[in-house]
Order: sequence, then structure tokens, then C-alpha cells
Amino acid sequence: MKKILIFSLAYYPHVGGAEIAIKEITDRIKDIEFHMVTMRFLRSELSQEKIGNVIVHRVGGGRTYISKILFVPRATLRGLALHRAQHFHGLWAMMSYMLFPIMLMRIRGVRIPYVLSLQEGDPFRRVFERLIIRPVRPLLRAGFRKAQVIQTISTFLAAWPEQLGYRGPVVVIPNGVDVTHFSRETSPSNIADIATTLGKKEGDVYLITTSRLVGKNALDDVIRALALLPSHVHFLILGSGSEEGALRLLAKKLGVANRTKFLGHIKHFRIPKYLSISDIFVRPSRSEGMGNSLIEAMAARIPVVATHEGGISDFLFDSKRNPGQDATGWVVDTDSPQQIADAVRTILDNPEEAKRVTDNAYTLVSKNYSWDLVARDMREKVFARVLK
Repeated sequence: MKKILIFSLAYYPHVGGAEIAIKEITDRIKDIEFHMVTMRFLRSELSQEKIGNVIVHRVGGGRTYISKILFVPRATLRGLALHRAQHFHGLWAMMSYMLFPIMLMRIRGVRIPYVLSLQEGDPFRRVFERLIIRPVRPLLRAGFRKAQVIQTISTFLAAWPEQLGYRGPVVVIPNGVDVTHFSRETSPSNIADIATTLGKKEGDVYLITTSRLVGKNALDDVIRALALLPSHVHFLILGSGSEEGALRLLAKKLGVANRTKFLGHIKHFRIPKYLSISDIFVRPSRSEGMGNSLIEAMAARIPVVATHEGGISDFLFDSKRNPGQDATGWVVDTDSPQQIADAVRTILDNPEEAKRVTDNAYTLVSKNYSWDLVARDMREKVFARVLK
């Protein structure tokens, strides 16, 4: 059986879009044995275990920035040791910085072909032009140039490799969604329990976002929009991050703290229940590689309000801005709280139109974003290139 070693900074139980993608893809590919080197964030986490179809090897420890930097040499040493024992046929870097251990392994003589997946949500400048990255950028550029194939989750990210000197094949394969899991067929009792816990009353409207609380996701704009909307409109925030304190202060300053509910980190499998009691999903991103949360909301059949930043424009179509496409949501400009408020009012005032658009979105996601399709394309169009 062919073997691939994955490098990923994080993995279960620390879950984001990239980690979900790895698991959903590898679980569906049975003819490849996957191993992974990832970071051990907590001492309680096992140094080795099997999760789905991936044998996970954790190194280091801690959540500090220094721990993340030290992950590179630690991952390199573990990768070298694992290769001596397992004789891998290919490597897989999940996002750009995971090229560093691969390139260090190459310096030590391991020259097996590798795949790079781009899932970055930050802008190009932040990923590649920060002061801390500049000294090692030549190594990063070399990592891009020597990749056997690069896979990106959006047409937006597909433009990045050429800027870094890569001339090989770029394959666009988006992340997927478990449509059945995110559909609104949640039991009435579960919905009622969550609604009661959150204090949702008849006539209340819940905006929702499932986001890291960081500047790029522009949750401050949603809070500013909330101040422009009637008092029965509330905002559920599922997620955690460095901006939480600032967002709480903003909500208090604008007089909407009692309508803004910070729910913290919610396990991914529980998110559909919160979507099922919500009325509109809002994510006015300032940058976005793709936006997994958006297609999950579409699968849950709730209206989506978002910007057209980055990869979002691949699947979010607005009736006014994309006249040749079936509308799948409502597009607003970046940093435009007033437009967010206007879009919310439009959705609430036009329920038949809202249903038509959300039906379009559900159809699009069901047809083009299933994990079975994603896994098949990854096996045939990406991994096949390194397992010749």
C-alpha cells in the first residue's frame, strides 16, 4: 500500500477548515496509508494515535508562539525518523508554512515528491511578506517551486503559486460539506432546548456566525450593523479568538451587549443545531481563502450575507452583482455595516425571495461540494501525481 506523510500544524481535537478537510478526505481514501506529524498542544493529548484513516504523531507542546516556531525542527526530526521506518511514497503539506519541515527534510537527503494544499484565509501580504517571514522566504519560495502539484481551495488562491515562482500544475478543489449533517432536519426537541437556553422568544431574529474572533472576519462590522437594526434582532457568535475583548467592548459601547451572545468555541458536530435555530448567517470577511462556514450555512438552508473577498466569489452570487448567475446569497462591500443591516432587512421583508435564494444555495452546495466528490478529485488529480 502507498504511504503519504502529512504535515499539519494542528489536528483533532483542534479543528478548523483545514483539519476537517484532511479527515473527510483521508477517511474516504482507503488505498493509501496516511501518517501525520502535528503539534501536541496539551499534555493530555496522546503522542501517537489513529484518528480515522490517519496515524497521528504529535510533537512538542504548548500553545505559545515559540512552540509553533519550534514545531518546524521537531516536525523535521520526527518526519525523518518516520520515513526511515515507513518509507513514504509522498508528502503532503497542509498550508504554506508546512513546507518548512519538508524542505529541511530535503536538505537532509529526503527527496520524495510532495503535494502542497493552500487553505490560507489571510491575505498574501500577511502570509509571505511579514518581517518575521522575510528571512526564511527564500526557503518558502523554493518549497513552492519544487512541489509536484499544488492544490488550492479557490480560484483566488490559485493565483498565489505563480507569484512565488511555481510553474507546475495547480488544481482547484474546494473544501466540502456534509450536507446531510448540516441540513435542518434537527429534532424539534433539540432545537427547542437550544432556543430555550439562549432565551430566543417568538418574533426574535437571530443572526449567526461561526468564526474565529480575529480582524479578518470583521465581526465588528456585524456588531455595528446590529446597532442599526431593531431590538428584536440578536447576534450569536460561535467561536473564540484574540478579538473577543475588543468585540465585547464595542457591543457595550454601541448599546447592543444584551443582544450579542458570545458562545465561545462550539464543537463542529454541534454547529448544525445552532444554525437550525438561527435566521441569517453573516460573515463580512476582509479576507478569505474560501469560507467553509458559508457553505455549511448554505447546507443548513439559511440565508447568507457576506463579502466577495477571496474565494467567496466562487460560490456566493448576488442577484444584483452577478446577474448571469442564480443568486445564492447577499453580497456586501467590505467594511460596510450599513449594507449588512440593509441586507438583513431585505431578507426579513422578502421571505419568498429569501427562500428561493437559499434553495439555490442548497442545490449548488449539494451538487458541487460533497466530500465524496472532493476526496475522489484529491485521489485522482492530486495524490496520483506523487504516487506514480
